Amino acid sequence: MLRTLVLAVDLGGFARAARRVGRTQSAVSLQMRRLEAGAGQSLFTRAGRSFALTTAGEQVLGYARRLLAINDEAVAAVRGTRLACPVRLGVLADFAETWLPPVLAGFARTHPTARLEVQVDRRIAVLDALDRGRLDLALVFDADRPRGIELGDLPMAWIAPRRWRPGGVLPLVLFEAPCVFRTAALAALDRAGIPWHVAFTSQSLAGIWAAVDAGLGVTVRTPVGVPRALRVVDPVAAPAAGLPALPSTTLWLLDALHPASPLVAELRTLLVRSISAVLPPLARHAPAVAASVATPAPRALARTPRGRGPARRAR
Repeated sequence: MLRTLVLAVDLGGFARAARRVGRTQSAVSLQMRRLEAGAGQSLFTRAGRSFALTTAGEQVLGYARRLLAINDEAVAAVRGTRLACPVRLGVLADFAETWLPPVLAGFARTHPTARLEVQVDRRIAVLDALDRGRLDLALVFDADRPRGIELGDLPMAWIAPRRWRPGGVLPLVLFEAPCVFRTAALAALDRAGIPWHVAFTSQSLAGIWAAVDAGLGVTVRTPVGVPRALRVVDPVAAPAAGLPALPSTTLWLLDALHPASPLVAELRTLLVRSISAVLPPLARHAPAVAASVATPAPRALARTPRGRGPARRAR
């Protein structure tokens, strides 16, 4: 009613106000009578075919403009908060410079106004943030949960300096525990009876790569994101180098416990489609593609044939 009153005054008549709000003139007249009834006195006087405001009407008009301004400001703030609500994704550092950029670029092209927050961290930190409701999606290894999608398997591999030569007690460069790669590496070495010692530990993947590049030891990771300065040890040649075979690890895309927004659902679909297209060739030809995976072309995902499902779990 207040908005119709302001429009009638600004446009110079109830008929014009009625056309602006999409009502009949009789409906607008009924609104004004109700407004007068609420005020307890007349707000208008007739002036030929037009109308004029009484003193009470002028007072109501002043308050109406202020109330409408506050109302519109509140609506804009609430809508702005809803639109600004970010989509929060947690990923491991392995994917931050390889698979993630093309996915984020595709999401940004289709949703240019969306806010996307990405947490790049260790598996344990990403899972903790997801459990605390600070993330909407998480891309991690070995996390079989009810609210998750199994994308496929990736082989674990020994990563060594280019000029590394085996001999003596094996020096290891590993994440601090807990770490699925650390556990798998130590278990494989113990089963094979190969002596080892942890020469360097780090909480970041960049620290791991730097230590291996410096020649401090070898590490275990997937072929994804291995720097060009390092080499993936061919699993066929690993025994001759004094390195045991390693298992595969499963990549999962996990959902938070809170309901997903439409934007979160769209990002999930994009991640599943893009990564599922890349996983099969990696799983089958890990040593051969290690160099290309280290620094992929910006459109590597787009060039991969689509329509291929995720790799089957190794039995």
